[in-house]
Amino acid sequence: MPFFESIFRFDGEGANNMGIIALEGARELGREVDKYLVNWYNTEAEKNGKKCRVETFLISNSCPRFTTGDGKGLIAESVRGKDIYIVSDVGNYSVTYNMFGTPHRMSPDDHYADLKRIISAIGGKAASITVVMPMLYGGRQHRRNSRESLDCSQMLRELETMGVQDIITFDAHDPRVQNAVPLMGFDNFFPTYQILKALLQHYSEVNMSKEQFMIVSPDEGAMSRNIYYASVLGTDLGMFYKRRDYANVVNGRNPIVAHEYIGNDVKGKDIFVADDIIATGDSMLKLCIELKERGAGKIFLSATYALFTEGLQKFEDAYNKGLFTAVLSTNLTYCMPELLEKPWFVQADMSKFLAYIIAACNQKKSITVLLDPHDKIHELIEKFNSAKPMQLALDIEE
Repeated sequence: MPFFESIFRFDGEGANNMGIIALEGARELGREVDKYLVNWYNTEAEKNGKKCRVETFLISNSCPRFTTGDGKGLIAESVRGKDIYIVSDVGNYSVTYNMFGTPHRMSPDDHYADLKRIISAIGGKAASITVVMPMLYGGRQHRRNSRESLDCSQMLRELETMGVQDIITFDAHDPRVQNAVPLMGFDNFFPTYQILKALLQHYSEVNMSKEQFMIVSPDEGAMSRNIYYASVLGTDLGMFYKRRDYANVVNGRNPIVAHEYIGNDVKGKDIFVADDIIATGDSMLKLCIELKERGAGKIFLSATYALFTEGLQKFEDAYNKGLFTAVLSTNLTYCMPELLEKPWFVQADMSKFLAYIIAACNQKKSITVLLDPHDKIHELIEKFNSAKPMQLALDIEE
């Protein structure tokens, strides 16, 4: 029996008590999650002799715009009494709308506004509302320095006021933002297992022993996630410290003066680097140069959200120079189509994991095992160490 299926089982009842509203920008992810949920429900219903079948848990919705750019939220069917899960990708900049005859890309602000419109359209008729927002709106503006806004905290407070009971997110830039809403549920998941599985499936020659493999944190802010990787894999951990020029601000941030490395020797070792976001990617590429100068072997860069806000060319050039082996990320936010075609990019599919989360929450089951996949990672590594390279993808696939 697959690992998570052993934690909970569908009982063949209650198909009408759950609905998924995938907003514009998260349609594809919503469809993939729905496929798993429908399959699990119908399979379990058939086992229990139930004749009812579910076609979809998705609820049709839209946020049309007037020619002035004003919008409104529409839901195409009743949600009365349902547990509603609203999936929103605030980072999908590929979605456009017309304003005064001119197409405009949707910003995170636009996506967040549409989320509030849909909650308003529900009108308090749902039994519960859970917002699934993998990349938190305003998540990078999580603390106040002098006279600054607190965007993420404000967003959480607004959603709580509108009746949202729970937030499901992934790899929050700073999960302490949940302190703004102590009475609202806030579950922060990590794609640790899925990233490692994607790495082993695509690079079966990797040796994850302590002598050959090492985890390096790109900065002090990413230490917690890299400590987890190092702890669960039993490898050494290093860290780069970013010295910044706090007297100046460039593009909303203090420029980095230098990267200082702290940790054991990386010479001859394959390196795994984990962070939450690749935006411009400048820090990651400078880190690669520093590691290569210290004699590192293969370098695997990992980020939950691969945004590449300044395009792919600098990474393409760095890959051709041999500065890194691969970039691993997820499908939790929009990725430009050309990125998916790059030989150095590996995408971990998170739709099944998200379906597990929604199913467990809907059935009021504990999600502790989903929050900490320590045992599952060890199971993965054991299968990897015992599998033949040609059979690895099949052996570790659930």
